[in-house]
Amino acid sequence: MVSAIILDFDGVILESVSVKTEAFRALFSFSPDHMDEIVQFHIENGGMSRFDKVRHIYTEILKESLPQEKFGALSRRFSELVEDAVARAPFVDGTPEFLAYASEQFPLYIVSATPEDELKRIVIQRDINRFFREICGSPVKKKDHITRIMAENRLDSSSVLFVGDAINDWEAARQCGIRFIGRTMPGDPDRFLNLPGVEKKIANLRDLKEYLETLPC
Repeated sequence: MVSAIILDFDGVILESVSVKTEAFRALFSFSPDHMDEIVQFHIENGGMSRFDKVRHIYTEILKESLPQEKFGALSRRFSELVEDAVARAPFVDGTPEFLAYASEQFPLYIVSATPEDELKRIVIQRDINRFFREICGSPVKKKDHITRIMAENRLDSSSVLFVGDAINDWEAARQCGIRFIGRTMPGDPDRFLNLPGVEKKIANLRDLKEYLETLPC
């Protein structure tokens, strides 16, 4: 039985992960010697907020302090680089059909590491906001959003599905005791290989719709 479905955004609803990778390249173009390490960290920590990534890159990779004024400027620049491009990114295959189907069957939620105001603007621009009960982003952590959603709606953890494309998504699901479905883009390595608690792996939301149709009501 499924009582609610929570979806990540980048890499689950939109094929927008590469947009943000290129934004990190542009943001840190002043440090070409560290570029490979920066990009690798970004890719390996999908699902982590950009704010936490920028702080980590400065303190652990560049070994520099990050004054609040500079941090604010970097955050604004990143938003400028990505918002329009993400809003133009293609849907993950099967997304419109999945949302039309699933929103009639289950309450749907977005829980993303994208800043919440930016996330809501993109969702509205793509005309999919009507499918979701809530659209939740950073700075609140994913596990805290999920915990609140379950408490406010009295949802049993065994009936809540979280669909994500990153290890951080899997970790949030484990921390909250809910079920997890992992999405891997065709051609990418299976980052969920041998991880416990992965109920299903999908290539797109068409696969997810087909899987849900096999589950008992």
